[in-house]
Amino acid sequence: AVVSTQSGHYGRDFKTSREVAQAIKGMHLRKAQKYLKDVVGKKQIIPMRRFMGGVGRHAQTKAFNTSGSLGAWPKKSATIVLDLLKNAESNAEVKGLEVDSLVVEYIQVNRAPQMRRRTYRAHGRINPFMCSPCHIEMILTETESVVAKEDDDAPKKKSKKKEARARARLGAE
Repeated sequence: AVVSTQSGHYGRDFKTSREVAQAIKGMHLRKAQKYLKDVVGKKQIIPMRRFMGGVGRHAQTKAFNTSGSLGAWPKKSATIVLDLLKNAESNAEVKGLEVDSLVVEYIQVNRAPQMRRRTYRAHGRINPFMCSPCHIEMILTETESVVAKEDDDAPKKKSKKKEARARARLGAE
């Protein structure tokens, strides 16, 4: 069972939104919501892996396997992704799915058309002042309950080399 949700052309930074999306990819819905709430409260951090120019180093990032301990707390991007997760949760309830077994299977962030403003510079000049909005879409799937693996009584396969060594040891004794 699949639930999808998307947000189009919203005015938040593409780069930070991409990092937030990659951080929650593969997480269970409840875990992702708790994680993003902690990011907004600065209790947990988003590791910056691709777009990391000018990003500071923080001790919280040591929990992740990132180069240079680079991370940030992108509050606005995190709240928007949190709202999308809430929307997906309500969509799942309408479809009659088990909300606690939903996993963020697919999440994608695309650049939207840039919006233009102007900034005033010295000597009467005007420069562009662009923002980089993005589209976000995600698909959550319902996972089955984990089944314990049966114990097989069949012997494990050995390579020919290991079998030959075992025979040599038996012959030597």
